[in-house]
Amino acid sequence: MPKTVVVVDGMGGGIGSQLAARIHKEIKQDISLVALGTNAIASQRMVEAGASRGASGENAFRVSLAAADFILGPVGIVLADSMMGELSPAMAEAVLASPAKRILLPIAQSHVTIVGLAKLSMSELIDEALAVLAKELRDTE
Repeated sequence: MPKTVVVVDGMGGGIGSQLAARIHKEIKQDISLVALGTNAIASQRMVEAGASRGASGENAFRVSLAAADFILGPVGIVLADSMMGELSPAMAEAVLASPAKRILLPIAQSHVTIVGLAKLSMSELIDEALAVLAKELRDTE
């Protein structure tokens, strides 16, 4: 049975669409790639980038993340009111309550500072996230 990999993003879906495109292209394991956006535009961009299906809204987060095996996205997806307020407390709670393995990119949020991290480009962060995902998928086979 394929593992469910959920990419979560908001605003314009730029980070999520980059993740979805790279996962679609580079991860060779049998997976179901799902896009969850804080809004319909973010979801649509991730589907256009390679996710097999997408949704947005609090209930979609709750239902989809409960069934996820892996969740990828910027660190803001676990921070209530991040992404300029688009990520609701219920959405952050759904990410945190999921039994899935979370692979988060340390992207700055205006109301949170994460210290002690190397300054990496978006491409380097996505490279690391995909390496972790590929290893985790191999380890769960």
